[in-house]
Amino acid sequence: MDLGRQLADALRRLRKEAGLTQTEMARWLGISQPTLNRLETARQNTTLRTLTQLCLALRCKLGDLLDGRVSVKVARRRRSQDR
Repeated sequence: MDLGRQLADALRRLRKEAGLTQTEMARWLGISQPTLNRLETARQNTTLRTLTQLCLALRCKLGDLLDGRVSVKVARRRRSQDR
């Protein structure tokens, strides 16, 4: 499986796990909804800047995101601890 497909699968899984719409998830991640849609369907290659945004929002390393080792519950808990 290529990295674009792995990222697409991970983002879709995380969004569904959180019970969020694409608009809500995109806002949380700091990207636009059309960008999230294209990433979730592997129709867009991402940039390092977007990958960095995703990892910062999810409080994870890129490898964790691509390997499916990050969950929204963990990311939200980490985010609430930062406040």
